Amino acid sequence: MNETDRQLRLLVGLVVVAALGVEVAAVCAAVLTRLPTTASDVAMLVMLTLMIFVSASTKARIRIRSTTHSISWNETAIIIGIAIAPTPWVILCTGLGVALGSRKLPAIKMAFGIGKNVLVAGTAGLVLATLGWSWPPPGLVDLVVPVAVAYLAAALVDDLLAIPVIALASRTRVSRQFRSNLDLRLTGFAVRFAVALCTLAILQADTRLLLAVPPLVISLHLAYSHRIQTRTEQQAWQRLARTTDALNSVDLDRVLTTAVTQAAELFSADEVEVELHDGPRSVRGNSQTITYDGPVGEPTTVDGSVIPIPLEGHDRTSDVGVLRLRFRGPVRLNEREQYTLRTFASALCTAVRNAQAYAELARAAADHAYAATHDALTGLANRRHLLDQGSAQLNGRHADGVTALALIDLNHFKEINDTLGHAAGDRILVQVAARLREATRDDDLVARLGGDEFAVLLRGLPAPAMAAHRAEALLSTLHEPFDLDGIRISVEASGGIATAPGTGGMAELLRRADVAMYQAKRNGQRIASYTPARDTADLGRLALGGDLPRAVADHEFAVNFQPIVDLATGEVVGAEALARWHHPTNGTVDPARFLEAVERSGLLPAFAEAVLDQALLALVSWREAGFDIPVAVNVSPRSLLDARFPGSVLARLRAHELPPDRLMLELTETLTLSQLDIVDRVLGRLRDEGVRLALDDFGTGYSSLSLLSRIPVHEIKIDRTFVTDMESSAEATAVIRSTLDLGRSLDLTVVAEGVESEPQRRALWELGCLAGQGHLFARPMPANRFLAALHRGAGGRPGTLAPPLHDAGAVIRLAPGRRPNGRNRTDRLPHSPA
Repeated sequence: MNETDRQLRLLVGLVVVAALGVEVAAVCAAVLTRLPTTASDVAMLVMLTLMIFVSASTKARIRIRSTTHSISWNETAIIIGIAIAPTPWVILCTGLGVALGSRKLPAIKMAFGIGKNVLVAGTAGLVLATLGWSWPPPGLVDLVVPVAVAYLAAALVDDLLAIPVIALASRTRVSRQFRSNLDLRLTGFAVRFAVALCTLAILQADTRLLLAVPPLVISLHLAYSHRIQTRTEQQAWQRLARTTDALNSVDLDRVLTTAVTQAAELFSADEVEVELHDGPRSVRGNSQTITYDGPVGEPTTVDGSVIPIPLEGHDRTSDVGVLRLRFRGPVRLNEREQYTLRTFASALCTAVRNAQAYAELARAAADHAYAATHDALTGLANRRHLLDQGSAQLNGRHADGVTALALIDLNHFKEINDTLGHAAGDRILVQVAARLREATRDDDLVARLGGDEFAVLLRGLPAPAMAAHRAEALLSTLHEPFDLDGIRISVEASGGIATAPGTGGMAELLRRADVAMYQAKRNGQRIASYTPARDTADLGRLALGGDLPRAVADHEFAVNFQPIVDLATGEVVGAEALARWHHPTNGTVDPARFLEAVERSGLLPAFAEAVLDQALLALVSWREAGFDIPVAVNVSPRSLLDARFPGSVLARLRAHELPPDRLMLELTETLTLSQLDIVDRVLGRLRDEGVRLALDDFGTGYSSLSLLSRIPVHEIKIDRTFVTDMESSAEATAVIRSTLDLGRSLDLTVVAEGVESEPQRRALWELGCLAGQGHLFARPMPANRFLAALHRGAGGRPGTLAPPLHDAGAVIRLAPGRRPNGRNRTDRLPHSPA
């Protein structure tokens, strides 16, 4: 038994005890004053009992939740009886008549009904006795006033006793229960008072007319009950209309909350449950609140009768769930309530379907919005979202501290896709994204711009210098190998850092980070910070990039050649092809300005083929003139990742009928170890066919020795920076010496770049370097001028560009440990007998 039931039983018990006291007092008063002794007295008692019995039996019933409450005419019969008979008699007849009229009710209801009406009778009798009532009254005023006061007191006691009990039984507030149908109750009081007053006026003529009162009461009761029923149905339809209107929402939670609370009110249910098949989901509650919202299967606390109805449309083609009305006691809905329930269930079905459809549309819209701003593979922000967030940051909407952008590119990630497949590559990208996300703060934004390129928007930095530190930390997270089905894969990356510019917004910040990142790649660095002095990606460069398709199509690119000379004899032993762009309006364009754009465009294969073709044409003309020297052509690392590149090179050689060993392909040392597994196949095929390979700019990268041990080259070229510094830097000289020793150990030709003076030439030769190129011998020149220089020669010696270091036949004492490379065709110096 819960607290409400205990309070209800306590209140009923108090009423019953008080009524017993009144009954005892009535018996005592009857004994002391007047007992019914005559036949007319007995007839009076019988008529009073019958009248009260009829009024108690004739009830208008109203169901509130699982409890049916009755509206009777008891107070009318009691007032009439109090007016014409002694009060003790009426009290005793009231108890007997109500008991007979409510004998089919549960015991607690029967006890409360008897007790309440006994107290009403006692109150009315006390009021009339206090007013000095006597029957029959002498005049009309003497009849109306006392009866009106007594009836008012009786009605007040009836409401004061009944309303709290009904409120407790129905679990509603007393104030709400008091206001419920107040106008109808007041009208009923007035009608019953009028009936009582008219009856008393009739009985003044003859008391025996009391027998006509029950039929009159029954007739009036039927009319009153019909009115109550009509009023109840009208209110029910109004509530149904308001409830179905309230269901007109696209928010499913709101629909379910409204359905539960309004249905509890509409059907006066102790609990309402809506169970949806989609989920599945169960929502329960009463007219006040939602008590449960969660998975189906949680037991309810309301035990009693359950009335279920499926939630299906008018066509009964869709079944979205079940609506259940729960009552604490036995309840049967009448025909009107059943129809209302079916109508409500249909409206709820429609509302649920509409809300679910709207939710699905909202989810689809949210998915589309998310997809529009996020990368489908990694879940990171995409370029659009990065630009939007960055613009908001730079525009000051979220400005706090320094804003920077770190651009991260996985070096030559294509090899993973080509070797292990795109699925494996995608898995690596997902792991890279996860590591970058874990290494960032909540304020930072990690984005994937496409392919293997990532960006991190760093917000709220305390100082610009922190950007490089944070970027280094991000790249460090990629240092550990990635696990792919038991295979440990190392991924190298390059990063570019740029802080927010004063103008240009997010687009300029992204461009600067891209410039820095590409600079890091070209220089073999992990990270490079943007500096304006190193920014070649200006508007002029962008304009040149737009002119590239036309330049390739119109053959605006020309090839100049710089000779490679035997340092000892001055004989030309080779030439390096260098591309030049003769722009129709800008004149000759520096290679540093256009090569980067070519490498990043889709024109690289056409450009490389055009340069190679011009170089081979020059080589053919030299051979026909009697100068059979090889030509070296620089190769972009991106070309080596193209499986079609070897076939293109060999096809050009065959087209010009040239032996493959006359071509030297120069590879930049910015190749990373992660590329080698991919380029091995390309380089291996070229080498197998006889094409010679050279490693350019040796000593400037951070993995020189590792590259040299992997790349099957024939020649290495010492970078010009070491040659320039060798006269003033012992370290530069030591690097040159160690490179020459390495070349001799591996049986490789070593060529020094940037030879500008005779002292440099002599010092290099004395260290053991046999060949070099630089302005000392000649600047880059077109093929025809190169051929003319060969014909002209130096000192009347065709094929030379510098006088020899020593006279022919001279004996030269070499430095200890110096051993000329026997493989180098330029090594024609006599050996000392020592």
